[in-house]
Amino acid sequence: MISTFNLSKLVDLFKDFYRLTQIRITVFDDSFHELASYPEEVSPVCQIIRTDRNALHHCNLCDQQACDIASRRRSAYIYRCHAGLTESIVPVYLGNIVIGYLLFGHLLSYPSYGEAVRSITQCCREYRIDLEELRKQCLLQPLIQEDYIHSAAQIMRTVASYLCLERIAILKNEELPARLDEYITRHFTEELNTAVLCDHFRIGKTQLCEMAKQMYGIGIAQQIRLLRINRAKELLSKDPELSISDIAAACGFHDYNYFITLFKRMTGMTPRQYARASRSEYPRSLQRPT
Repeated sequence: MISTFNLSKLVDLFKDFYRLTQIRITVFDDSFHELASYPEEVSPVCQIIRTDRNALHHCNLCDQQACDIASRRRSAYIYRCHAGLTESIVPVYLGNIVIGYLLFGHLLSYPSYGEAVRSITQCCREYRIDLEELRKQCLLQPLIQEDYIHSAAQIMRTVASYLCLERIAILKNEELPARLDEYITRHFTEELNTAVLCDHFRIGKTQLCEMAKQMYGIGIAQQIRLLRINRAKELLSKDPELSISDIAAACGFHDYNYFITLFKRMTGMTPRQYARASRSEYPRSLQRPT
């Protein structure tokens, strides 16, 4: 675990979130361990589901998978869990480092109670639980509209930023992870790889890879590629005078064809298509004269 949280301040913040939304919120550390939540008890629907050991295992697995997806997206991720309940998770970033996750749930987001009960009981049919009691508890929970969930997710995303701003969430051992992230951020356009980083910081490859996985949720090479592609997107959007080959070189890509292939794989567009699409979104008054 590379992060630590001021849990008393965090719970006070969670109480405010709950007063506004009536939605339970939870914080996980960077290793997917639950640290605190408000209210402490999960919903009655989840309590019934989690009486089955296999169901509880799937709950934990579902949380970890959602954390992984959210860290790769770097944004709020709204999804249906294995039991048919709606949840949202947001990564907590300090710079480029993932230091934790915020999650809310477990919500019934269906057009009607009939559809909610059918879907949830269908998802849970193989668990050894009291399905009749599950139906009763579902009918006692409020139905939440999709737009309400999206709004609550945006508030939770703001909360995630606030945690670092107010140092409610910090790196547990700030020196090495912070120096590593700062070095990668400064030098990602240069000849940078695992061997260079290991040599610079005098650490082993295994330690570096484990640290990167905790910090970013992805490997070192993936993080460097992500930073390079994001930089290329900025240049393509804001500097029409640069050629594609110039942009590739400026972002650390020495192989032009590889840059084109990777960019399309990560964005769904070629660099030229992305440039045209992004520049068309800028007002004419903000574009450079030709």
